[in-house]
Amino acid sequence: MLLDVAVSPDDRYVLTADRDEKIRVSWAAAPHSIESFCLGHAEFVSRILVVPDHPELLLSSSGDCTLRLWEYQSGRELHCCHLTSLREPAEPWGDKRSAASRIAYWGQESCVALLCDCIPVVYIFQLDARRQQLAYRQQLAFQHRVWDVAFEEGQGLWVLQDCREAPLVLCRPVDGQWQAVPENTALKKVSAHLQGNWAMLEGVSGMDAGFSGLYKATFDNVTAYLRKKEERLQKRRQNPPPGPNGQAKKMKPEEASLRCSS
Repeated sequence: MLLDVAVSPDDRYVLTADRDEKIRVSWAAAPHSIESFCLGHAEFVSRILVVPDHPELLLSSSGDCTLRLWEYQSGRELHCCHLTSLREPAEPWGDKRSAASRIAYWGQESCVALLCDCIPVVYIFQLDARRQQLAYRQQLAFQHRVWDVAFEEGQGLWVLQDCREAPLVLCRPVDGQWQAVPENTALKKVSAHLQGNWAMLEGVSGMDAGFSGLYKATFDNVTAYLRKKEERLQKRRQNPPPGPNGQAKKMKPEEASLRCSS
């Protein structure tokens, strides 16, 4: 199952994110020819993004709650950020599994915005391309579920949230910290258009079940088998089978212990 697709800026490669934890880098002219695999995620890969002003770099996020940086042509992992380490224990979603539903990039300050599924938080990172790593900067918390985020050059970070009265929030960096700006003409105009089409937005968002059905499921069959086996042995001890003369056959102590150990 493909969860996301990206194309390199030079149109040489097609990159696909799979449910089975890998990112495949194929030749666009011959997609059956694989250039490399980016391996390291422990769950499905939900989103990938080729960095626009550093076309050799790839960002990816997964159900394993990590954001990773790759040199995708060679399949080499450069950096990994664990999102669970950024959460506070007191947060209601502190122990909740989540995968990225959007990765956005702002070339003006090399900022990366990461929106996770079903969590009203946007994580802000800064890409250091020279050192090939990501630095965590802050998280923006919202009172309503966030549907999508996008950067606009010259404006900032647009945040679309599940609130008809205030569907849009515009954030900009102020003294090194991203903050929501007061309502301006552009924000009022776009918000009015969204409010006029709110029924459509609610319908589309209601169809999205997120990534909850894509996580690995584990089954402990051995424990259930041993429990049922012990129950059968207990019944046989309480009601031993009849012997050749119709009398209940008594089990020798060493036989009973042997059967229990088996």
